[in-house]
Amino acid sequence: MSSFYFVILGTKDNPLYEAEFGTFKQGGDGVSRFREEQRHMNQFIAHASLDIVEEIQWNNQSMYLKVVDKFYGVLVSCFLTAGNIKFLLLHEVKSEDAIRNFFTDVYDLYTKTLMNPFYSVNQTITSPIFDQRVKQVAKKYL
Repeated sequence: MSSFYFVILGTKDNPLYEAEFGTFKQGGDGVSRFREEQRHMNQFIAHASLDIVEEIQWNNQSMYLKVVDKFYGVLVSCFLTAGNIKFLLLHEVKSEDAIRNFFTDVYDLYTKTLMNPFYSVNQTITSPIFDQRVKQVAKKYL
């Protein structure tokens, strides 16, 4: 049973959206198993990895940067959009194809959110529909 922490960071490294969920595959219920003190560390780990993401992004032409950082057994995978929005996923098990597919589908959802005339870049995403769809994508791949 693994837990995942997903965050979308804006161009000013401000959090736009965040979610926690557990493994859905192999009988998991999708509930995060992070301890309370670990939840605060997840935010720290994600923001601490941003320096490494910025180093890698200039040497890599791919949007999916794979695992960019490790912290005490927690892996940080990154997907970088053309508009410099960062998708970070903290996870314990390395599963690159599933994570790439997850990022690709969430990127599609984010692009649809950007096309909404009432949404602007770097605005927090509070839509319950967006949250529900991200969790559906997580259920499909993670």
